[in-house]
Amino acid sequence: MSRPVRVVPSAPVSALSHALRAALDGDGPAVLPVAVDGDRPGATDQIEPGSDVPDEVALLVRTSGSTGAPRDVLLSADALRASAAATHRRLSGAGHWLLALPTAHIAGLQVVLRSVAAGTEPVQLSGPFRAESFRAAAARVPDDGPRYVSLVPTQLLRVLADAAATESLAGFDAVLLGGAAAPGSLVEDARARGIRIVTTYGMSETCGGCVYDGVPLDGVRIELVDDGRIALSGPMLATGYRDRPELTADTFRTRTDGTRWLHTSDLGSWVDDRLVVLGRADDVLITGGEKVPPAAVERVIAALPGIAEVCVVGVPDPQWGQAVTAALVLHPGAMEPDLAAVRSTVAAALGPAAAPRHQLVLDALPLRGPGKIDRRGVAALAADRLTA
Repeated sequence: MSRPVRVVPSAPVSALSHALRAALDGDGPAVLPVAVDGDRPGATDQIEPGSDVPDEVALLVRTSGSTGAPRDVLLSADALRASAAATHRRLSGAGHWLLALPTAHIAGLQVVLRSVAAGTEPVQLSGPFRAESFRAAAARVPDDGPRYVSLVPTQLLRVLADAAATESLAGFDAVLLGGAAAPGSLVEDARARGIRIVTTYGMSETCGGCVYDGVPLDGVRIELVDDGRIALSGPMLATGYRDRPELTADTFRTRTDGTRWLHTSDLGSWVDDRLVVLGRADDVLITGGEKVPPAAVERVIAALPGIAEVCVVGVPDPQWGQAVTAALVLHPGAMEPDLAAVRSTVAAALGPAAAPRHQLVLDALPLRGPGKIDRRGVAALAADRLTA
């Protein structure tokens, strides 16, 4: 059996909610949300639904993946329900959600889907994300049950820069923080101000976040395989990719005991029985023959005074192959740290190969998708700056 695919604009959210509710109930076609102005470039009339999908599929999420080639992730109604239920069990039960993320991506879609599961309507933030617009939207979220919001680190930084917005955020029962790696100092700062941060790890292929604060949701299993790559299993795994059987077979592997596992491109480790995500395997830098995981360097630098955001990339170097380079965004009024001091701190924590050979200060880090740092963009900026 198969069902047709309906392309649905990601806004207004009320129409998207209605389409998703029908898809989950089996009363309507599968939904492919497509961004409209304000989400990302593209128009719904330029995207063809294509072939039908298996009958159990309720949602398709279009993602570029690490290569930039577009692909549609197929998510079943059962997987989406399992994800929403597991999230609400981990938090304080079903409640009211503030939608502050684009709904062409899984993080924003999950806010809508969890609202559908709770029988509520999400409150949507209007216009660009600013402290003022966040406060106005937060004030409209009902308080007759748990109140939740999902943010990316850049949004959290903007909230913490405004006292009134910070107070509004502290009124939520949980603030899911994902979409990109969050500096530990940012999380600690938010929690110190009374904000109930829950860090999340997941992707479109797992219906969004499936590991909260390093602990898997109910039914989720984690293993580190091969060279430390993260593998995930559980009821919220995607069916696969539309019209990509080879990619599906390589990514979703069924073991002899019948369990399906998603083999990610992310590296991880266990610290105190909690998963720590070390970054993507293809982001690892090779400098002087040594492997350097950028995320580990970023965590060390982010803990230094005055650092708001940091992205570590490799810049071509005739001697080292890649020169470790730190791109920094400073807190207002902060002074740029001394490179020698940064190198000494990183070398003491991770070894001399990881110590940045260059650093540059930017007003903001280039982003892609729902708040993800554009590492290629940062690397290009760094290369231009260093060769100018």
